[in-house]
Amino acid sequence: MTLIPRTIAVVNGTGRQAASVIRSVTALGWSVKAQVFQPHPIVLEELQDLENVEIFEQSFLDDDELVESFFEGCDYAFVNTFPVGDEIKLGKALADAAKRHKVKHYLYCSMPDHSRHDSRWPALPNWACKFEVEEYIRSIGLPATFLYAGIYNNNFTSLDYPLFCMDFKDNGTIEWVAPFHPNTRLPWLDAETDTGPAVLQILKDGVTKWKDKRIALAFQNLTPNEVCQAFERALGRPCKYVFDEHIEVRVPIPENYRRQLAGIEVLFGKFNAPYLPLPELRFTADTERRRDSSRKRSNDKVSVNGTGRAESTSRPKRLTSDARRLWPGFRRIEDYAREAFLVEEEANGKDWMKDKSVSS
Repeated sequence: MTLIPRTIAVVNGTGRQAASVIRSVTALGWSVKAQVFQPHPIVLEELQDLENVEIFEQSFLDDDELVESFFEGCDYAFVNTFPVGDEIKLGKALADAAKRHKVKHYLYCSMPDHSRHDSRWPALPNWACKFEVEEYIRSIGLPATFLYAGIYNNNFTSLDYPLFCMDFKDNGTIEWVAPFHPNTRLPWLDAETDTGPAVLQILKDGVTKWKDKRIALAFQNLTPNEVCQAFERALGRPCKYVFDEHIEVRVPIPENYRRQLAGIEVLFGKFNAPYLPLPELRFTADTERRRDSSRKRSNDKVSVNGTGRAESTSRPKRLTSDARRLWPGFRRIEDYAREAFLVEEEANGKDWMKDKSVSS
């Protein structure tokens, strides 16, 4: 049997999500056109060693020729734009080019604009622009699916980078300080291991099943307290969560990210807004409790309406349902902390893991 060759265009190829997609599709013999905006030496070297990967080490910004030609000969696209320059202009230009080249299935990494759901909530600048591009993609009729990523497990570090810094104290304990309310459930994704397999399954299912759908790439819903408990079990060290509306910034950061953090302080610290407020992605703790309390029952139960006829009433699905069906082999945050976090910390020059006074 002769296999039909498939080619996918990938934007921001050295990003955690995009690199995961490239690893997954090339394992099945797909060809890849990968644009690299910020060359990451280790990831770029890995991608260069993969078969059937053509790499474009150049920015789309102010390069209309590259934008226009990038999707030529591609059946599919995975687009996760980087927040530099006019991301809305670039997102629209990429969508237009993909439509002209008749891309069969366009996977776009979107995020919500919270200001559209509550007048008190600010729009996060690095997210709201993606939502505007999503609306444009829908308006031009491009066959697309929209992916909403949870918080990356891979964001955690003991470096002084804000928001996900795990602070290792002299007494052997760990502290995470952030503006998320301690008992509010948040969506989590191990971007490096789990994005690729989930995206590959979406592509295999086909655009007919997923056209115009939103999918939450989230495999766990955990509160900050539960995240710290997972790190504690994995690392054998007490780990405490501290809620603070203010995000301490100790290192230089890009101005656009500084504005993003200011919005996060208000959105999640002050208003405790849902991370993904869109109706089909909305998740509440009550939904989780209802689901867990009725695991042993059938998925549907029969009730009798006013006419005396039986009707089916389904329980709300979890936010994680689509992602877990697409990729059941996801890595949990406790496994990430035990397996990957240690390696990443050593690569960052940290040596806290060599402290023998704390049992592992």
